[in-house]
Amino acid sequence: MNAVPPLTTRLPKVGTTIFTVMSALAQEHGAVNLGQGFPDFDCDPRLLDAVNTAMRTGHNQYPPMAGVPSLREAVAAKIQALYGRTYDPGAEITVTAGATQAILTAILAVVHPGDEVLVLEPCYDSYEPNIELAGGKAVFVPLGRSGQAGDFRPDVKRIAAAITPRTRALILNTPHNPSATVWTAEDMRALAELLRPTDILVISDEVYEHMVFDGQQHESVARHPGLAERSFIVSSFGKTYHVTGWKVGYVAAPAALMAEFRKVHQFNVFTVNTPMQHALAAYMADPAPYLELPAFYQRKRDLFRAGLAATRLRLLPSQGSYFQCVDYSAVSDLDEPAFCRWLTTEVGVAAIPLSVFYSDGTDRKLARFCFAKRDETLHHALERLSRL
Repeated sequence: MNAVPPLTTRLPKVGTTIFTVMSALAQEHGAVNLGQGFPDFDCDPRLLDAVNTAMRTGHNQYPPMAGVPSLREAVAAKIQALYGRTYDPGAEITVTAGATQAILTAILAVVHPGDEVLVLEPCYDSYEPNIELAGGKAVFVPLGRSGQAGDFRPDVKRIAAAITPRTRALILNTPHNPSATVWTAEDMRALAELLRPTDILVISDEVYEHMVFDGQQHESVARHPGLAERSFIVSSFGKTYHVTGWKVGYVAAPAALMAEFRKVHQFNVFTVNTPMQHALAAYMADPAPYLELPAFYQRKRDLFRAGLAATRLRLLPSQGSYFQCVDYSAVSDLDEPAFCRWLTTEVGVAAIPLSVFYSDGTDRKLARFCFAKRDETLHHALERLSRL
């Protein structure tokens, strides 16, 4: 048998993700898995009925490359209604195979070898590998103004200091994973003013757009003309409608940017699951499911926080997304990965260390829980965490 020819990896720093590792550890030890960010409850049966209808009425062949027109029209109508910006469904909206594919495609479309991309960390783990695949360089800018653990507010001065003539794009994420911080209108205006004299593009990861709490509003870049004109907006039907396994999302961008996006999209995905698109388009005729989502998740957040308040874990703010971060320094001196392993194997609740969201493994004794779970699951986890 011939040996496999030697390979030079394109992603030398990439191994098995922490989400896979912790989920496997949770299963092995019978732990409540609050690590990986997905719901353990079902979606609205009406959405499943809409998929069944789409399949049985013949929507089972390739759709248009950019997505089913009725779904693109529904997305454009939602953005207009919520954020006040008009996108042309024909030229400025594309349906994607989830948000992860959308982010990769946007980066491949605009980042050239040698370009720099500003990444605000802690950050989602796909950003840096995507940039490397495009031949670019990720330039990491820490979030936080005070320097204290638990502060993840954007610091525009730090962002400004990181800009060079090679800076091609900036990746923005609000509501933020993993910190659950939400950017304010003031934050967005400051970023718009910083970028105004530049040609820097923005890739805005807004997959948790409908999970903003305590009466705040989501500051989509679509609300801010100076940002919208240079931005790809990425969102996720999976996150919004509790169907993460469907892997369907979308991108909105000005026509010139979208034209470049589609050049890549047509060759790395071409198009996306047809019956799901038709079902989503029909389901979006009723805005209630996404308009009611903040209250739905705020109730779960409040239930979870009330239970955690009885432990020695210090609660960080959770302004948006479905994550809750804690400072465990009063409980343990272990580093973050070791603490999360201990919590999984000995306490029976899986969490994710925040250090994995930093390029240099910054360790501040912080861990992230996901509360997108059934109430019974949260009560079960809280019962175990009450030992802390």
